[in-house]
Amino acid sequence: MSGEWSQSAALPPVAAARTAAARRSGTWSSAVSTGEFAAIRSVGFEPVGQVMGSAVYQVSRSGPFWGYYDCGYQYAGFSGRMSYPAQVAVSGQGAASRALVDVLMAARHKALARMSAECEALGGDGVVAADLTIAPFPASSNCLEFQVIGTAVRAQGPVRPKRPFTTHLDGQGFAKLISAGWVPVELLIGLSIGVRHNDWTTRRQNWFGAGNQEVTGWSDLVGATRHDARAQLYGQAAGAGAGGVVLGSSDLRVWGERCIRARNRNSESDAEDHAAEATLVGTAVAAFQVRQAPPRTLSVMPLDSKRKRLRKRIARELDSYGSDPTEVRRMLAELSELDGTE
Repeated sequence: MSGEWSQSAALPPVAAARTAAARRSGTWSSAVSTGEFAAIRSVGFEPVGQVMGSAVYQVSRSGPFWGYYDCGYQYAGFSGRMSYPAQVAVSGQGAASRALVDVLMAARHKALARMSAECEALGGDGVVAADLTIAPFPASSNCLEFQVIGTAVRAQGPVRPKRPFTTHLDGQGFAKLISAGWVPVELLIGLSIGVRHNDWTTRRQNWFGAGNQEVTGWSDLVGATRHDARAQLYGQAAGAGAGGVVLGSSDLRVWGERCIRARNRNSESDAEDHAAEATLVGTAVAAFQVRQAPPRTLSVMPLDSKRKRLRKRIARELDSYGSDPTEVRRMLAELSELDGTE
């Protein structure tokens, strides 16, 4: 199906036609295994169909020309032993790479929103086993396709969430989460890009023949970038009102970039930076409470006979100071009746 598509519409025309046909047919498809299907059913949910969302974005050259990987090191391009260590420029703290992170996150969020819209169109309450992938678009080297695929599920009871939840957890993981008293809220992605100039100390520690030692500048680079990605992930969870995050995957890429600051000074002595991209995928979760049935009263049947209990009570009453004669006579009369004597 083709035709004009307004970006304000929730679904592209082809996706709207596919979900409408699925609802009319009354059948559903999914990517879950038999074990996952059984696990989902065991906690009161059932699959309603496979859903997906995709977006193709042009991502302009992310190298020196656009300045996405500006290290920010003011001493770049000066040869010699500089005593000023380079700092890590991370996207989450307003570095030049922030612009690149923003477009990459916008593309992911648009794909997720379209998958959630398909879930709603099928009458689902959420999506499990959501798998997000990124691949070059064949038609253009500057374009990337962001795609997410999962299985929409619907609760068998009358309670409906305000908006569909999304999670990377598979069927078994989703069932375990529900059984433990937690529900998925939203699939989260923490992304950070950090850049650090290869300063004098970094080059010296990495020289051939320098021996076994830590390259402290590169340790700082990967540590700061991972920390920033984790901060972005937790910030999103707090914004979603979640009680915690179940981490799904963690990825790190590191590569070299020509330093634009050193190039501008026509120096080749320290003309390289290193960039790191850290990605964390997880699911924000929230606790829920189930109304519990009142505890059943346990009936306790006495093992002693009534005669024996009366004799014990009479003995305790007679041994106590200030015993009540009237109560004692009453218990003696009751005991006499049980014994069949006056």
